[in-house]
Amino acid sequence: MNYRYLGFILFVLAFSLAACNASPEATPSMDVEMEAAEPVELAATATSPLEPAAEPTPTDAAAVGADETTSHSEVGECVDPFEGTNVRFSTVAWATNFCKHSVPYDEFLSGGPPRDGIPPIDDPKFVDIAAAEEWLDEVEPVIAVEINDDARAYPLQILIWHEIVNDEVGGQPVVVTFCPLCNTALVFHRPSIGNIPLTFGTTGNLRNSDLVMWDRQTESWWQQFSGEAIVGDMTGTQLEFVPTGLISWADFKDRYPEGEVLSQDTGFVRRYGSNPYIGYDNVNEFPFLYSGDLDDRLPPMARVLGFQLEGASLAISLDKLIESQTVNVVLNEIPVVAFWKAGTSSAVEAATLAGGRDVGTTGVFLSTVDGQVLTFSANNDGTFSDDVTGSVWNIFGEAIAGDLSGKKMMRLQHHDTFWFAWAAFVPEAVLSE
Repeated sequence: MNYRYLGFILFVLAFSLAACNASPEATPSMDVEMEAAEPVELAATATSPLEPAAEPTPTDAAAVGADETTSHSEVGECVDPFEGTNVRFSTVAWATNFCKHSVPYDEFLSGGPPRDGIPPIDDPKFVDIAAAEEWLDEVEPVIAVEINDDARAYPLQILIWHEIVNDEVGGQPVVVTFCPLCNTALVFHRPSIGNIPLTFGTTGNLRNSDLVMWDRQTESWWQQFSGEAIVGDMTGTQLEFVPTGLISWADFKDRYPEGEVLSQDTGFVRRYGSNPYIGYDNVNEFPFLYSGDLDDRLPPMARVLGFQLEGASLAISLDKLIESQTVNVVLNEIPVVAFWKAGTSSAVEAATLAGGRDVGTTGVFLSTVDGQVLTFSANNDGTFSDDVTGSVWNIFGEAIAGDLSGKKMMRLQHHDTFWFAWAAFVPEAVLSE
């Protein structure tokens, strides 16, 4: 037996047993109508991402009278939405319209904890760069989000324990997400219903080992990897990505000296800075709780950079990108460049996030600037030069020296993820040679 992440497996088993023995009367009720204004509060007692204090339950109105003994096969537009399906997740206390779904139910698997068992952060607090310096290491990964000159860092040392932050950046409601099992750090705009932005939580379920989220307003289920609603009344709705970067703390504070940083004051007790998934980032491992098909072009846990453009998809092996630090490609007749810069640790390898191996930072950009198609090569200092003007560019796609100084390339949404996940969700994607 492989013991690299035995502790994580034990957390899952221990929590599953606790959840099965929990009394439903012990869970507080939640008014779905008020969620945007008054996020549900969970007690701050857990020390594992899989140890919440309590799971919120919907109001009677939202549940259409459903209780612990009512089957959701009686709720919705069909007789039995699960007929003939091997259901491997709980449907108890959900007000979800299970009659609407775009993927088979046998693709879902309980990850162990119940709904919001890994609790999202609904009332995020922020500190300045100086305060965050006290507990963030130079190489630690953070999700950098910039909207309307409002720049914020969301350290993975916090996200690895919560997976979701409902926030507002630059006046725009967003949801910041991280799925450790797929290593996907993704940010989306939050749409509104009746002028109230959706708020998101964790369902406790996985699909292709990826986080399945839920919104509290309709109780629809959303795939984190794609941002698509796949179960419930919102099925087929696509969240809009906010193109972002997973970068080192050193790069964030250098680029955004006035930026804000998600505080460790989350209202929960967690071992921020430690990694509950020790050893997971290992190319010789097998993805946890994954039962789908595997694409043997790469090992399942190989890291890739994947992106889509105008209906075409491409994955680049991280090993290949590290070799040259730049990859210039044309996808669907559109010139694109991918950058890699050293100095960012893996969040899911060592006992601490700061102790993970250097997997670096990536960025993907449209490489046409002022009508000129640029191709790039890497410099020795973590910057890049284009071969047309000789201008120098940083990992953010910004020209910092030369004739094009001050210009910016358009950032493309991309996934830093494991090969098994990219191949499962984007099976038609080309793998760059």
